Amino acid sequence: MSNSPGEKPSEFHLPDPAVVSRTMAEVAERGQRIVQDFLKRQTDSNGNPDPLNIGGAFLEMTTKLMANPAGLVQAQLGFWQDYLTLWSNTARRMLGGETAEPVIEEPKGDKRFKDGAWRENEVFDFIRQSYLLSARYFTSAVHSADGLDPKTAQKVDFYMRQFVDAMSPANFVMTNPEVLRKTAETGGTNLLKGLSNLLSDLERGKGKLRIRMVDDSKFKVGENIAVTPGKVIFQTPLMQLIQYNPTTDKVLKRPLVIFPPWINKFYILDLRPKNSFIRWATDQGHTVFVASWVNPDEHLSEKGFDDYMTEGVLAALDAIEAATGERQVNAIGYCLGGTLLATTLAYMATKRDNRIKSATYFVTMTDFEEAGELGVFIDEEQLKALEEKMGKRGFLDGREMATTFNMLRANDLIWSFVVNNYLLGQDPFPFDLLYWNDDSTRMPAKMHSFYLRRMYQENDLVKPGAIELLGAKIDLRKIKVPTYMISTREDHIAPWKSTYRGTQIFPGPVRFVLAASGHIAGVVNPPESGKYSHWVNEELPPNPDDWFAGATELAGSWWPDWHRWVTAIDRTEVPARHPGDGKLTPIEDAPGSYVRVMAMD
Repeated sequence: MSNSPGEKPSEFHLPDPAVVSRTMAEVAERGQRIVQDFLKRQTDSNGNPDPLNIGGAFLEMTTKLMANPAGLVQAQLGFWQDYLTLWSNTARRMLGGETAEPVIEEPKGDKRFKDGAWRENEVFDFIRQSYLLSARYFTSAVHSADGLDPKTAQKVDFYMRQFVDAMSPANFVMTNPEVLRKTAETGGTNLLKGLSNLLSDLERGKGKLRIRMVDDSKFKVGENIAVTPGKVIFQTPLMQLIQYNPTTDKVLKRPLVIFPPWINKFYILDLRPKNSFIRWATDQGHTVFVASWVNPDEHLSEKGFDDYMTEGVLAALDAIEAATGERQVNAIGYCLGGTLLATTLAYMATKRDNRIKSATYFVTMTDFEEAGELGVFIDEEQLKALEEKMGKRGFLDGREMATTFNMLRANDLIWSFVVNNYLLGQDPFPFDLLYWNDDSTRMPAKMHSFYLRRMYQENDLVKPGAIELLGAKIDLRKIKVPTYMISTREDHIAPWKSTYRGTQIFPGPVRFVLAASGHIAGVVNPPESGKYSHWVNEELPPNPDDWFAGATELAGSWWPDWHRWVTAIDRTEVPARHPGDGKLTPIEDAPGSYVRVMAMD
């Protein structure tokens, strides 16, 4: 392999033949077992090898393309013209000519081609640009298929991008310069280590690839992650309620309660002291309570959305009053926890229950008409397949949910680890956010089916009276409490333009703020980090693009903006409250036992 000027020639270090022999024998034995395991899982119970109906969607797309060959021909002509230009540029460069301007560049933020050799070496530069041209051709060909219904078009586009991402030259040994360099330096031991890593991940997934994203040996919940001091003061079969120790002599009279999503664990808001929203809110004088949801098993399969309302939100309000003597609270809901909060508020409105005096929604959808790329997984064929799985086990396996979310950012959350772990043969890094991401949770069958069908598929939550819980017809337009909505500009899970629809639903005073970055980083953005700006606009026009056009960008975190908003509603202070001061006896130290249960337990 060639070297850059001034570099020493790479040396091949041959591995010990005995080590290679032992490794390959182990590979053969483990591989046979994994393949047998894998084959057992490739069809649903009815023998259908394509329960997601991906093949049907692509067949429909192909039929539409053939019906309009002119668009396909136009895309091909553009592709070949660019390809010939690339050939010509590369040939001149290899003959010693000037380096021409690239025919195509990867999008800003694409980290796959960060190694300098992708541009400095004419061969790898040609490979890189060839791939990018081919990727653009495939995606443009898909987009030229007229007449597809929106759901089919979205599914075809999504899975075409999965294919295109998988075919990146960065993902293969012989076309990745960094991997070739590593192979030369180690004599191929990186590939042997990578093969061992691959087999270990297949064994962890029982025949399905479960990529290890993080060195989980470096983290332990309650010891170096989720460490804000507090006590579990109350629990139900679905939730433990944590009250955190005050850090100020005086606290705001009205307590703050946070309802995270039960798709993930609450400690995304308490990773480390320096980026913990929980710790920060406590330091601002809030008496903070957090719902830590159970990681359900088959015994909770019949728990529904209404149970999460009664044994979660409503039970927490009762417990907070017993703990503090305060009947009214400020409430936060994160993602699905926000959808639950809005649903509960609509239910409480029918009962004239005014215990929640302000509602804050972190990246929360209430109108699911344009649900983003998660909608790819929500159609009748896939829902039936999913319900069949959940019916047998009583829950949705948390690893399946994690795979779905990872596919939304495949290059960052799948292929980067393939390269690092399997091609470079390196161990994953100890990163707290990825540890949390890998600490998946299960979903009760009844609740999850209701959520996907009634909200994602039917969009019933936004229809007045379409959903009935505990005998009450839900209407979000009856929620009149002050509302703060924080969304993030690059959110793949709750697209900000979809969350913005809530501003046109809630009749009370609403403040909408848009943060930079995505579903997690845009929310978990402490002021001290100096990262990620946010946009504000006092007006709430019907069109989100009009809102953004009139918005003002402000540097840094949105957290202080929220604190100013919530304290403007009521800034009355009282002496600090400690867990156990009221009528409830603490059960155990935070973060409690529910959060320690892992999906594989």
